[in-house]
Amino acid sequence: MDIGTAIKEIRIRSLLSQADFAHEIGVSFSTVNRWENGKAVPGFKTLKKIKEFCCANGIDFNVDKYISE
Repeated sequence: MDIGTAIKEIRIRSLLSQADFAHEIGVSFSTVNRWENGKAVPGFKTLKKIKEFCCANGIDFNVDKYISE
């Protein structure tokens, strides 16, 4: 699974829109949209924020899997 698909699954599992998820992790809606469509990938700081979001919401997210991409 690529990072965009993983982010989309996290967002959907959290019952959040792209805009709401973006707000939760401190990025813009368009950034989340680009990730989910494979046009961009999150940087290390953002991956950390996504991991923190997942930990706080009981969602398994193995960030190490995506660092090498």
